[in-house]
Amino acid sequence: MKHTSSMAYAGALLVWCTAPVLAQEAQFGSGEATPRAGAKLERVEISGKQASDDLRRRAQVAKQVYGREELDRNGDTNVADVLKRLPGVTMQGNAPRMRGLGSGYTLMLINGDPAPPGFALDQLDPAQVERIEVTKGPTANQSAQAVAGSINIIMKDAPKVSQRDLRVGLGYNVDRPTVSGSFTLGEKWNGYSLSLPISLFQWRNRNDSLTQRAAPGLDGASSLAMQQAEQFNYGHGFNLGPRLNWKVSDDESVVWQSFLQKGNWNSQTQYRNQVLAGTPTLEDDGGFQGGWQNVRSNLQWVNHLSAADRMELKAGVSASKGTFDGQTLRMGQPQRRTIADNADLSFTQAGNYSRLLNEAHSLTVGWDLEWRQRDEMRNVTENGVPLLAEFEGQPFAARITRQAFYVQDEWEISKQWSTYLGVRSEQITTRSEGTLATLSNTSNVLTPMVHLNYKFDAAGRDLLRASVTRSYKAPDLSALMARPALSSQFADTSKANTELSPDRMGNPSLLPELATGFDIALEHYLPAGGLVSVGLFYRQVDDLIRSVTALQTVDWSGVPRWVSRPVNFSRAMTRGLEVELKGRAGELLPALVDPKLPLNLRASFNVYQSEVEALPGPNNRLDSQQPWSGNFGFDYRFTSVPVNMGASLAFTPGYTTQQSLTQSLDQSRNRSIDLFAQWVFSRTLSARFSVNNLVPLDTASRVVTAEGYATDTWRSGRTNFNLGMEIKL
Repeated sequence: MKHTSSMAYAGALLVWCTAPVLAQEAQFGSGEATPRAGAKLERVEISGKQASDDLRRRAQVAKQVYGREELDRNGDTNVADVLKRLPGVTMQGNAPRMRGLGSGYTLMLINGDPAPPGFALDQLDPAQVERIEVTKGPTANQSAQAVAGSINIIMKDAPKVSQRDLRVGLGYNVDRPTVSGSFTLGEKWNGYSLSLPISLFQWRNRNDSLTQRAAPGLDGASSLAMQQAEQFNYGHGFNLGPRLNWKVSDDESVVWQSFLQKGNWNSQTQYRNQVLAGTPTLEDDGGFQGGWQNVRSNLQWVNHLSAADRMELKAGVSASKGTFDGQTLRMGQPQRRTIADNADLSFTQAGNYSRLLNEAHSLTVGWDLEWRQRDEMRNVTENGVPLLAEFEGQPFAARITRQAFYVQDEWEISKQWSTYLGVRSEQITTRSEGTLATLSNTSNVLTPMVHLNYKFDAAGRDLLRASVTRSYKAPDLSALMARPALSSQFADTSKANTELSPDRMGNPSLLPELATGFDIALEHYLPAGGLVSVGLFYRQVDDLIRSVTALQTVDWSGVPRWVSRPVNFSRAMTRGLEVELKGRAGELLPALVDPKLPLNLRASFNVYQSEVEALPGPNNRLDSQQPWSGNFGFDYRFTSVPVNMGASLAFTPGYTTQQSLTQSLDQSRNRSIDLFAQWVFSRTLSARFSVNNLVPLDTASRVVTAEGYATDTWRSGRTNFNLGMEIKL
């Protein structure tokens, strides 16, 4: 059956190859960082800007490149809103997902290095970003933890001329307006260039929900209750990202780049309860607050030893902290107090040596070392009494040590054929420490990868790309913590809880998930700069990690308790079809639209299918992978007045996921409509107004057990308004 479906997808690809399509232009950024296969022996430095489609077409692996046009189009105040509009990318909370896969299958990179733990995309100002690169498969010189692909956020480089850019914004979601702003200072003198971007932000939002629980109550008998919740969230923070470039000589350079992200948040939740039957368990009102801080600093040295030899060394350190202080109230009286903090510390060191062997081969060998540790401490009391005396206030830690070595060859076989060959070997050692025991585990992962490109014409306007790769997904450090967290509704450990409200615990014995992938895509670049991309992908995942809820005998209770913990659950398969197109309406529809009309169109459509072998069908899909998704957008530039405007629509259907043998999850459809308008007063002054999630769609989810118990939740959407100005001083 799998082979039949693959043939069907291949047939769909051949049909799309003959379809007329188009795309729009975007300009930004710099070229590729590594020597291209087939490059001449002499070193050539390219200054200025290249079109994003040129960067994409010349890449040795399939990637999408998005620059200032996409970053600025909607006037977004954070990168998370930018990502949700990119083809094939959806957001689940603050985590981006590619190909409908969440739970860490998408590798997040900052300047080519894995993003630090706790990095908040929804608090990163797009003004600090140079471009975003979305790669569909792993490469040897970056982490192979890219089962679905990777998203590389490249921060702004130090400018070649003096720069003073100011952006100010005003937003509204609920209650009262919020302010945001960013300022970028750029200077260059002698062999040095400096960029100092800083941004400040606030947020306020409100989440309204209604939850119906049909589950065993406090007495073990069936119960039914409704809870209506009003949750207010607000906070503030800032980002700072200095970068210093030092050109030591024509062949040698040093780059220092750091990033600081710091903020505080608050959350207040109030419930209105309605008991319909029995003695149900209910959530308590509460107030919560906390903060986070991410610090990262990297140093890079590059030396062109000769016209054919290049050496690069990198080192970095990052530290992340998070705090939490929460108090629940029952009948207006303090009930449960939770005080927690966590800290992540990591050190990295990497390097590579590249050599142009001849006019066809560019060989690179390198290494990548990482040491990372997470420390957690939590103290939970109920009416002043510790919930779990043997765990509360006790330190827990998890550590990952990673050693990777790789070799890659960018080979231009002929004027039409080129390939990227790579292999990466990684050893991953995990260690979990706590009050119960100290456990460690070592895994070795070998990830070969082959990317093949074929040009149908000398200009490369029609490209066929194919790849066979091996990738993996390592467990999160938090998932390795062997510390229980009690159910908020059943804190009394002398009594049983329910399957819908389990205790939670990490698993120090988790192994990495291993994935074997196949990708094929056709890219067609139009004369006016547009493109269409049609691709198929397939992934076979071994040692799939999934949280499983089971009734267990536990150390912290005298009665069996339902416990949810991650385990290497099964094997899985996922495959899909991805279509992306964008361009001028006049080129796309020449018989209907004037070619000179300044109207640009963009669209993408994706179809996904997955199966988890250990679960019965038909809904045994991977966690939260929607069956399909689509988005459509346009922008129009008026000729009579200096105004640009546009809109975008993103949509996913409702679907059901069989999460385990005894639980299933129903998700309703989701839709987002965004609008923007920009006024360009001069080359140095512009204003932009945007509306996110216009006419919001309420969403619903339902968790059902085999016994017929269920939790239904309905959530209301809200509209965001933003007004901003950009001033180039």
